[in-house]
Amino acid sequence: MVIKVGPQALTLPAFRGIIALHSHEITRNETMHNAYPTEQACEKARQHLASQGLSARQWAVKNNLTPSTVYAVLNRQKKCLRGEAHRAAVLLGIKDGVIAQ
Repeated sequence: MVIKVGPQALTLPAFRGIIALHSHEITRNETMHNAYPTEQACEKARQHLASQGLSARQWAVKNNLTPSTVYAVLNRQKKCLRGEAHRAAVLLGIKDGVIAQ
């Protein structure tokens, strides 16, 4: 089967490939989201630490986290999807989530 698309003619298998490619891109774009925490959430967490009179390092030690991870989370250098960065983001209130004990 030959399908005319503008000045070009495509065979049916080639045409199906184009449709699949485009529907895959649309699905992928609709489901992907920005994994990094928002600047507003990070700023709110910084303000909360300041209101408690704690530095990021003091807060990290108090919560058994490495200070470098907490700084990276507050500066949006980590996606906070898993591990210690996820734990820090949840404890700081930057994102919702569950922390496995």
